[in-house]
Amino acid sequence: MQRYSVITEKNPREIVLLRGQGCRYRRCAFCDYHQDASCDEHANLKINTEALNQVTGKYGTLEVVNSGSFCELDSSTMKAIIATCKAKDIATVHFECHWLYRRFIPALRESFAQVGTQVKMKIGVETFNATYREEIMKKGIKESDPAKIAQGFNECCLLFGLPGQSYESMMEDIETGLKHFGRICVNIMVENNAPLQPDEEVRQIFADKIYPLYKDNPRVDILLHNTDFGVGD
Repeated sequence: MQRYSVITEKNPREIVLLRGQGCRYRRCAFCDYHQDASCDEHANLKINTEALNQVTGKYGTLEVVNSGSFCELDSSTMKAIIATCKAKDIATVHFECHWLYRRFIPALRESFAQVGTQVKMKIGVETFNATYREEIMKKGIKESDPAKIAQGFNECCLLFGLPGQSYESMMEDIETGLKHFGRICVNIMVENNAPLQPDEEVRQIFADKIYPLYKDNPRVDILLHNTDFGVGD
């Protein structure tokens, strides 16, 4: 499992994949990332410290992912992240958070502000089609207005390559994301152990017709495979 990498294109930054107690929601029909988890805080801290020790601060920006929300990281790991940001002069740290835990974001911002680090928060919206998102994806976002979903968040993730999606729906999601968020990250669905599996025709539509339009957009990250950031397995 690769847990540290450097992203040199589009918003250059270092990225670490840390391990926490796992996603507490665990209802998303497309996701099995919650399997990268443990309730052993000491074991988690050992793994996470090894990843954080590789951070150099070369870009002044660090992205922290943990197969869940930031609030599912152990307190000892969170202290280690704060210490790393202080020691390496990290100006901006990026975290991920499920919509259900948005009320915890202000306290996180405050804790990092004390060491001079700005927090940018990413939410996994997956699609702005609320019916598809909740009935098919089982995402758990009880809000249909993109502007309201975006409150408190800076970036969003979108998930494409699923049955029922189309060129039109994917384009609408991208443009809606760019309207309401500073950055978006487009993930293309790959086979995993979750109930909802990819549709190869939809994947091909994205690759042929949409990817060329946004591949050079500095506000759009595109992961054709879930390990394209260099972390995971």
